[in-house]
Amino acid sequence: MRKLFFGLGLVSLLASCSGNKPDEAAYEVNADSVTVAEPPVSEEVISSVIQQIPSPLEISVLLKESGSSYDRSLLNEADNKSKYNSNYQKAVNLGIYGTDLGYTNIYEQNQDGLDYMDAIKEMADGLSIGQFFDIETIGRLATNSKNLDSLLLITTQNFNEINHYLQEQSRANLSVLLLTGGWLEAMHITTQIAQKNPDNKALSETIGEQKIILDNITILLSFYESTDPRIADLHGQMKDLQSIYEAVEITHTYEESTYEIVDGVMVIKDNSSSEINISPETETAIRNKVEEIRKGVIN
Repeated sequence: MRKLFFGLGLVSLLASCSGNKPDEAAYEVNADSVTVAEPPVSEEVISSVIQQIPSPLEISVLLKESGSSYDRSLLNEADNKSKYNSNYQKAVNLGIYGTDLGYTNIYEQNQDGLDYMDAIKEMADGLSIGQFFDIETIGRLATNSKNLDSLLLITTQNFNEINHYLQEQSRANLSVLLLTGGWLEAMHITTQIAQKNPDNKALSETIGEQKIILDNITILLSFYESTDPRIADLHGQMKDLQSIYEAVEITHTYEESTYEIVDGVMVIKDNSSSEINISPETETAIRNKVEEIRKGVIN
């Protein structure tokens, strides 16, 4: 296991975010604005973050191998949706609910999944992007984990359209908040499960590897910290989390790739590897900081 999941909804939330090239001009960006100046985030920058996000099938294997059972208490209550009034809150928690939907799907908790679909639809409607959700189709697919690939395809198509729309409306800052919320909830779930499974090396390594992704998310948030005090606060907290991650050591070992024939098709096998060194104390500090940040955005 090399990377952390973002949940079924969030894994593809920014998969092909459209955007213009960075500009050196000043930008006015506010999460509650209907329209804002074009953000300095290019498609290449967004894609460099998204490419590090694996399929939810990977985390499905990781969670099941850990032996952990389904625990709804780990998730943000779907009923909390009524508390989120600002665009900032709606965007971050839409990301969080997307990850929660993925978690319910992994454990085939159909009714809980439908509850989160309702929450997602309400958040999306509040951001004027609800028109991109085919709730009937997504809900039907979400009730059967065998449809995971199909559901991923549907959500990818929807979110591609959403992000293109947000770019056209000069509200791409909301996409960054969606991404951040999804990552934060994924970290929350994973660190909590890891605490209950202290001998599970794969979980600890997954947490440690987030050092790289956190760096990229923090960069994205930095584009908006001077224009929205809530994003500035979130960015500051993520930088505090970065400081904790400085104790995590990641060593990359390069090995030349080889070729293999799989089902009659030649494929390239990546033989390089990474070694993650993360102490129990650092893991605990990361978990505590993640909880502090998450509590601030869901309450």
